[in-house]
Amino acid sequence: MDYKAFLRQELQPAFGCTEPIALAFAAAKAKELLGRDPERIEAKLSGNMIKNANSVFVPGTDGRKGIPISIVAGAFLGDPSRDLEVLMDVDKADLAECDKKIEDGILTVTHKKGVENLYIDMNVFAGDDSAEVIIENDHTGIIYMKKNDDVLLDKGAAVSHDDTVDLSFDAIYDFAKTCDYSDIKDILTRQMDYNLDIAEEGLNNHWGSNIGSTILDHSPTGSVDRYVAYAAAGSDARMSGCEKPVVINSGSGNQGITVTLPVLLYAKDHDIDEDTLYRGLIFSNLIALYMKDLIGKLSAYCGVVSASAASVCAIGFMRGDDKTILADTLTNALAVNSGVICDGAKASCAGKIASSLRNAFLAHDQALSHNSYLPGDGIVKDDIDTTIQTVATIAKDGMKVTDEVILEEMLEN
Repeated sequence: MDYKAFLRQELQPAFGCTEPIALAFAAAKAKELLGRDPERIEAKLSGNMIKNANSVFVPGTDGRKGIPISIVAGAFLGDPSRDLEVLMDVDKADLAECDKKIEDGILTVTHKKGVENLYIDMNVFAGDDSAEVIIENDHTGIIYMKKNDDVLLDKGAAVSHDDTVDLSFDAIYDFAKTCDYSDIKDILTRQMDYNLDIAEEGLNNHWGSNIGSTILDHSPTGSVDRYVAYAAAGSDARMSGCEKPVVINSGSGNQGITVTLPVLLYAKDHDIDEDTLYRGLIFSNLIALYMKDLIGKLSAYCGVVSASAASVCAIGFMRGDDKTILADTLTNALAVNSGVICDGAKASCAGKIASSLRNAFLAHDQALSHNSYLPGDGIVKDDIDTTIQTVATIAKDGMKVTDEVILEEMLEN
């Protein structure tokens, strides 16, 4: 897969937080296979799916949140042909019936251990009929479908693309500098339009903990704080069920917002030409995808840390900073904020965006003033690719127990 196909695959629009929407998609697809309304639903979910869908508001459901409404609304109201926009334009008059089905016990959710971090096994039943859909590693990545005893699809395991895409710092830099992006300009434009729109909604109205507007209220003239505020505000709205789509990065709307808005706003403030802006956005998206590809879409590691580092690094890219400065910016940012935990999607994600972006801007200032961290300073390695691999190893392997403890604490009554 080349970079353009990779970006087109990953930069998808999503209506709502991607984990509950993935549950809704799986339920809608299973119901479609069943061919009629289910009488019983069984969902077997990985810990990370439970963690990320547990506390977040679900758009299209009039302020409802969590796993049951995501699944039941998907099964009875969702349109699986719309992928991650499965709950867009649902008939809200039917939500009360969804509530009643949940109260009557239509749904059973169990934690399935020993599977990929992003894993959904959705089973629906009506009379003597049943259907099953399994999703793994990607929010719409169906690897198995069965209707009654007939297996309709069996991929065995989700296909990884990391062996077919050269995800390295130098290769991404060269591509962003030289590529003809005319055939992917549409998805980049959509990303800027959608993500700016939800950020403005987050600033103009009351959403979540209002992190974005709080930042602006206390720092009304600082340009960096404005970039941070817009990104946080997009998350404020999105985590609280705002019915505006975003374009995601690494399977995450929060990461999609974070890699986009500081780059876009900086370009506007500094009269950056359109070509440089689009190249900066390509660089930002691919650097973030590179880091998260090694970690995995879901983990105990908060993804906005890598997205923030990529975003500010892309600002340096648009400024024309030397590659050493860009690599040092990533290194400095990752050396400090790596280890911020992911405890699911909810209001505090906006605060983590703010914290990570502020750290990333400091990292860039460090690099510009030649005060960067040196190899051997903790997890800092001799080159940026090895540092990124080290962070990924810590996030993917080292934080496994952390992930389990986070879930236990979240679900404890």
